[in-house]
Amino acid sequence: MAVTQDPAAVRDLVLAAHRRLRALLPRLADGGERAPSALPGWSRAHLLSHVEGVGRALARQARYAVRGERVAVYDGGRPERDAGIEAGSVRDAEQLRRAVAAALDEADAAWSAVGPDDWRRPVGYRDGVLTDALLAWWREVEVHTADALLGYAPGEWPRPFCAHALDFLSARVPEGVRLRLTASDGPERAEYGAESGAGRDVAVQGRLADLTAWLAGRTPDGALTPPVARLPALDPWP
Repeated sequence: MAVTQDPAAVRDLVLAAHRRLRALLPRLADGGERAPSALPGWSRAHLLSHVEGVGRALARQARYAVRGERVAVYDGGRPERDAGIEAGSVRDAEQLRRAVAAALDEADAAWSAVGPDDWRRPVGYRDGVLTDALLAWWREVEVHTADALLGYAPGEWPRPFCAHALDFLSARVPEGVRLRLTASDGPERAEYGAESGAGRDVAVQGRLADLTAWLAGRTPDGALTPPVARLPALDPWP
């Protein structure tokens, strides 16, 4: 959709996402941490341990960047990330609620301290700049708040988030497919993938959040036209 996201405006939306998740955490009942999340193979405990870890990791990107320093997202890379999720997943609901709330507090402080001249500072996250790390955390917190199955669904994703996520996830469109998306509940239109006339043309219509949910590999709240079962298989997340 070629939407330019102002980082200060995105930060406001990220802080709102923090408040939303914090308000949902009391819904994680004792014992509910063992129930499945929306991610296959992950319990809610796994999912919330990941949210805690990635929230702290990307907050650290911000803290170091404003000091002019670059650090890895995770010390030890992906193996350290995965080990942290497994170790954290054994905690009970109360421990998880407290841990995620503390990580959100840390993220609040780190992102709130970023000044208007800091957004282009280099970070370790994908060798990008601080704006890239903010957008990554926006995707993590929005998508995984829905994945936690605590009462927030993909159909509630804010429209600015959907516009960003669709552009980011356009890399999932398989080779040889020209994907044309039309929002049935607003003016949004987008085309991704092969050049017009160069591949299979696939037109999909539905609510903006439902289009985003499908491209994100989540179950849309509402119906798409054509149905999801008739749509092409998507490539992995970028």
